Amino acid sequence: MPDQYHERTYRRQIASDLAVFLVSVGETDLQISAERPLADQARSLVLECRRPLEDYIASHPHFQEALVPWPADPQAPEIVRRMCQAGVLAGVGPMAAVAGAVAECVGWGLAPQSYEVIVENGGDIFLRSRQRRLVRVFAGPSPLSDRLAVAVGPTQGIGVCTSSGTVGPSLSFGRADAATVISADAALADATATALGNLVRSPGDLQPALQAMGRIPGVLGALVVIGDRLGAWGEIELEPLQA
Repeated sequence: MPDQYHERTYRRQIASDLAVFLVSVGETDLQISAERPLADQARSLVLECRRPLEDYIASHPHFQEALVPWPADPQAPEIVRRMCQAGVLAGVGPMAAVAGAVAECVGWGLAPQSYEVIVENGGDIFLRSRQRRLVRVFAGPSPLSDRLAVAVGPTQGIGVCTSSGTVGPSLSFGRADAATVISADAALADATATALGNLVRSPGDLQPALQAMGRIPGVLGALVVIGDRLGAWGEIELEPLQA
Protein backbone atom coordinates (compact mmCIF):
# COMPACT_ATOMS: atom_id res chain seq x y z
CA MET A 1 0.00 0.00 0.00
CA PRO A 2 1.46 3.41 -0.93
CA ASP A 3 2.87 5.49 1.91
CA GLN A 4 0.66 8.39 0.84
CA TYR A 5 -2.39 6.32 1.68
CA HIS A 6 -1.01 5.41 5.11
CA GLU A 7 -0.45 9.08 5.83
CA ARG A 8 -3.75 10.10 4.17
CA THR A 9 -2.09 13.23 2.83
CA TYR A 10 -5.24 14.06 0.87
CA ARG A 11 -6.88 14.95 4.19
CA ARG A 12 -4.73 18.03 4.60
CA GLN A 13 -7.03 19.99 2.32
CA ILE A 14 -10.15 20.67 4.41
CA ALA A 15 -12.97 23.20 4.75
CA SER A 16 -11.37 26.02 6.78
CA ASP A 17 -14.72 27.41 7.91
CA LEU A 18 -15.77 24.20 9.70
CA ALA A 19 -14.67 22.26 12.78
CA VAL A 20 -12.76 19.13 11.75
CA PHE A 21 -12.53 15.94 13.82
CA LEU A 22 -11.67 12.28 13.34
CA VAL A 23 -13.72 9.23 14.31
CA SER A 24 -12.37 5.71 14.03
CA VAL A 25 -14.25 2.49 14.83
CA GLY A 26 -12.90 -0.80 13.49
CA GLU A 27 -12.37 -0.46 9.74
CA THR A 28 -14.31 2.81 9.68
CA ASP A 29 -11.96 5.81 9.68
CA LEU A 30 -13.76 9.11 9.20
CA GLN A 31 -12.70 12.71 8.88
CA ILE A 32 -15.74 14.89 9.53
CA SER A 33 -16.22 18.60 9.02
CA ALA A 34 -19.20 20.25 10.72
CA GLU A 35 -20.34 23.54 12.20
CA ARG A 36 -19.03 22.47 15.61
CA PRO A 37 -17.17 19.48 17.08
CA LEU A 38 -19.54 16.51 17.22
CA ALA A 39 -17.12 13.63 17.68
CA ASP A 40 -19.08 11.86 20.43
CA GLN A 41 -22.31 12.04 18.47
CA ALA A 42 -20.54 10.87 15.31
CA ARG A 43 -18.98 7.91 17.09
CA SER A 44 -22.38 6.83 18.38
CA LEU A 45 -23.75 7.08 14.85
CA VAL A 46 -20.90 4.98 13.46
CA LEU A 47 -21.69 2.26 16.00
CA GLU A 48 -25.39 2.45 15.12
CA CYS A 49 -24.58 2.10 11.42
CA ARG A 50 -22.07 -0.71 11.85
CA ARG A 51 -23.95 -2.89 14.33
CA PRO A 52 -26.72 -4.15 12.00
CA LEU A 53 -24.21 -4.59 9.18
CA GLU A 54 -21.87 -6.62 11.38
CA ASP A 55 -24.78 -8.75 12.59
CA TYR A 56 -25.85 -9.44 9.02
CA ILE A 57 -22.31 -10.39 7.99
CA ALA A 58 -22.08 -12.74 10.98
CA SER A 59 -25.22 -14.56 9.83
CA HIS A 60 -24.36 -14.37 6.11
CA PRO A 61 -20.57 -14.96 5.97
CA HIS A 62 -20.36 -14.92 2.15
CA PHE A 63 -21.85 -11.42 2.01
CA GLN A 64 -18.56 -9.74 2.90
CA GLU A 65 -16.63 -11.64 0.21
CA ALA A 66 -19.16 -11.35 -2.63
CA LEU A 67 -17.75 -9.74 -5.79
CA VAL A 68 -21.06 -9.95 -7.65
CA PRO A 69 -24.44 -8.44 -6.73
CA TRP A 70 -26.10 -9.92 -3.64
CA PRO A 71 -29.74 -10.99 -4.00
CA ALA A 72 -32.29 -8.60 -2.53
CA ASP A 73 -33.19 -9.49 1.05
CA PRO A 74 -36.29 -7.64 2.32
CA GLN A 75 -35.53 -8.83 5.86
CA ALA A 76 -32.06 -7.28 5.90
CA PRO A 77 -31.27 -4.06 7.82
CA GLU A 78 -31.71 -0.83 5.89
CA ILE A 79 -27.99 -0.22 5.38
CA VAL A 80 -27.59 -3.73 3.94
CA ARG A 81 -30.58 -3.27 1.62
CA ARG A 82 -29.13 0.00 0.34
CA MET A 83 -25.72 -1.59 -0.24
CA CYS A 84 -27.34 -4.50 -2.09
CA GLN A 85 -29.41 -2.18 -4.28
CA ALA A 86 -26.32 -0.14 -5.14
CA GLY A 87 -24.38 -3.29 -5.96
CA VAL A 88 -27.13 -4.54 -8.27
CA LEU A 89 -27.26 -1.25 -10.18
CA ALA A 90 -23.47 -1.08 -10.49
CA GLY A 91 -22.94 -4.78 -11.12
CA VAL A 92 -20.56 -5.26 -8.18
CA GLY A 93 -20.58 -6.87 -4.75
CA PRO A 94 -22.41 -5.11 -1.90
CA MET A 95 -19.29 -4.30 0.12
CA ALA A 96 -18.22 -1.98 -2.72
CA ALA A 97 -20.87 0.38 -1.32
CA VAL A 98 -20.02 0.13 2.38
CA ALA A 99 -17.83 3.24 2.78
CA GLY A 100 -20.31 5.49 1.02
CA ALA A 101 -23.24 3.98 2.90
CA VAL A 102 -21.59 4.53 6.29
CA ALA A 103 -20.50 8.08 5.39
CA GLU A 104 -24.07 8.94 4.38
CA CYS A 105 -25.56 7.28 7.45
CA VAL A 106 -23.34 9.36 9.73
CA GLY A 107 -23.84 12.53 7.68
CA TRP A 108 -27.62 12.40 7.85
CA GLY A 109 -27.41 11.52 11.53
CA LEU A 110 -25.42 14.69 12.20
CA ALA A 111 -27.60 16.90 9.96
CA PRO A 112 -30.09 17.92 12.71
CA GLN A 113 -27.16 19.37 14.69
CA SER A 114 -25.16 20.78 11.77
CA TYR A 115 -26.53 21.60 8.33
CA GLU A 116 -22.97 21.89 7.05
CA VAL A 117 -21.46 18.42 7.19
CA ILE A 118 -18.77 16.66 5.18
CA VAL A 119 -18.02 13.03 6.03
CA GLU A 120 -14.97 11.52 4.33
CA ASN A 121 -14.47 7.78 4.61
CA GLY A 122 -11.32 6.65 2.81
CA GLY A 123 -11.90 8.88 -0.20
CA ASP A 124 -15.68 8.42 -0.24
CA ILE A 125 -17.58 11.56 0.75
CA PHE A 126 -21.07 12.52 1.86
CA LEU A 127 -21.48 16.28 1.59
CA ARG A 128 -24.26 18.63 2.69
CA SER A 129 -23.66 22.36 2.38
CA ARG A 130 -25.32 25.70 1.71
CA GLN A 131 -22.29 26.78 -0.30
CA ARG A 132 -20.18 25.57 -3.18
CA ARG A 133 -17.41 23.22 -2.06
CA LEU A 134 -14.36 21.87 -3.85
CA VAL A 135 -13.45 18.19 -3.62
CA ARG A 136 -9.83 17.66 -4.62
CA VAL A 137 -9.08 14.79 -6.97
CA PHE A 138 -6.26 12.72 -5.49
CA ALA A 139 -4.99 10.42 -8.24
CA GLY A 140 -1.83 8.94 -6.77
CA PRO A 141 1.05 8.81 -9.30
CA SER A 142 -0.84 10.69 -12.03
CA PRO A 143 0.59 14.13 -12.92
CA LEU A 144 -3.02 15.37 -12.64
CA SER A 145 -3.24 14.41 -8.97
CA ASP A 146 -4.19 17.38 -6.76
CA ARG A 147 -4.26 19.60 -9.86
CA LEU A 148 -8.03 19.79 -10.15
CA ALA A 149 -11.15 19.63 -8.01
CA VAL A 150 -14.78 18.67 -8.47
CA ALA A 151 -17.04 21.59 -7.55
CA VAL A 152 -20.16 20.53 -5.63
CA GLY A 153 -23.10 22.38 -4.18
CA PRO A 154 -24.92 24.00 -2.71
CA THR A 155 -26.56 20.65 -1.96
CA GLN A 156 -28.97 19.14 0.53
CA GLY A 157 -26.93 15.95 0.44
CA ILE A 158 -24.80 14.19 -2.16
CA GLY A 159 -22.18 11.47 -2.47
CA VAL A 160 -18.81 12.04 -4.16
CA CYS A 161 -16.93 8.73 -4.13
CA THR A 162 -13.60 7.68 -5.60
CA SER A 163 -12.03 4.32 -6.38
CA SER A 164 -8.48 3.69 -7.53
CA GLY A 165 -6.44 0.86 -8.92
CA THR A 166 -3.17 2.51 -7.86
CA VAL A 167 -3.98 4.08 -4.47
CA GLY A 168 -5.28 2.57 -1.25
CA PRO A 169 -6.34 -0.90 -0.12
CA SER A 170 -9.67 -1.24 -1.95
CA LEU A 171 -9.97 -4.06 -4.48
CA SER A 172 -10.01 -2.84 -8.08
CA PHE A 173 -9.66 -4.84 -11.29
CA GLY A 174 -8.66 -1.75 -13.26
CA ARG A 175 -5.72 0.64 -13.44
CA ALA A 176 -7.44 4.00 -13.04
CA ASP A 177 -5.56 6.42 -10.80
CA ALA A 178 -8.93 7.90 -9.83
CA ALA A 179 -12.50 6.96 -10.75
CA THR A 180 -14.96 9.41 -9.21
CA VAL A 181 -18.76 9.26 -9.29
CA ILE A 182 -21.38 11.73 -8.07
CA SER A 183 -24.85 10.60 -6.98
CA ALA A 184 -27.51 11.74 -4.53
CA ASP A 185 -27.10 8.22 -3.07
CA ALA A 186 -23.62 7.90 -1.56
CA ALA A 187 -23.84 4.09 -1.48
CA LEU A 188 -24.55 4.12 -5.22
CA ALA A 189 -21.74 6.61 -5.82
CA ASP A 190 -19.35 4.28 -3.99
CA ALA A 191 -20.45 1.12 -5.81
CA THR A 192 -20.39 2.76 -9.24
CA ALA A 193 -16.97 4.31 -8.59
CA THR A 194 -15.73 0.76 -8.05
CA ALA A 195 -17.45 -0.39 -11.23
CA LEU A 196 -16.01 2.53 -13.18
CA GLY A 197 -12.50 1.84 -11.92
CA ASN A 198 -12.85 -1.84 -12.84
CA LEU A 199 -13.60 -0.89 -16.45
CA VAL A 200 -10.53 1.29 -16.99
CA ARG A 201 -7.29 -0.56 -17.72
CA SER A 202 -5.91 1.80 -20.36
CA PRO A 203 -6.65 5.29 -21.73
CA GLY A 204 -8.65 3.66 -24.53
CA ASP A 205 -11.21 2.49 -21.97
CA LEU A 206 -12.16 6.02 -20.85
CA GLN A 207 -15.01 6.71 -23.25
CA PRO A 208 -16.79 3.32 -23.08
CA ALA A 209 -16.42 3.22 -19.29
CA LEU A 210 -17.97 6.67 -18.89
CA GLN A 211 -20.76 5.77 -21.30
CA ALA A 212 -21.52 2.76 -19.12
CA MET A 213 -21.93 5.04 -16.11
CA GLY A 214 -24.45 7.10 -18.06
CA ARG A 215 -26.70 4.06 -18.29
CA ILE A 216 -26.94 3.55 -14.52
CA PRO A 217 -30.00 5.22 -12.94
CA GLY A 218 -29.05 7.67 -10.20
CA VAL A 219 -25.52 8.44 -11.43
CA LEU A 220 -25.22 12.20 -11.98
CA GLY A 221 -21.66 12.44 -13.23
CA ALA A 222 -18.36 10.61 -13.44
CA LEU A 223 -14.66 11.37 -13.84
CA VAL A 224 -11.68 9.12 -14.61
CA VAL A 225 -7.96 9.83 -14.43
CA ILE A 226 -5.41 7.36 -15.78
CA GLY A 227 -1.85 8.59 -16.15
CA ASP A 228 -1.95 11.96 -17.90
CA ARG A 229 -5.39 11.35 -19.42
CA LEU A 230 -8.73 12.49 -18.07
CA GLY A 231 -12.33 11.84 -19.09
CA ALA A 232 -15.59 13.14 -17.64
CA TRP A 233 -19.31 12.67 -18.21
CA GLY A 234 -22.49 14.23 -16.86
CA GLU A 235 -22.85 16.80 -14.10
CA ILE A 236 -19.16 17.23 -13.38
CA GLU A 237 -17.82 20.76 -12.86
CA LEU A 238 -14.03 20.76 -12.73
CA GLU A 239 -11.89 23.55 -11.35
CA PRO A 240 -8.11 23.71 -11.81
CA LEU A 241 -5.97 24.02 -8.71
CA GLN A 242 -2.55 25.57 -8.30
CA ALA A 243 0.26 23.08 -7.87
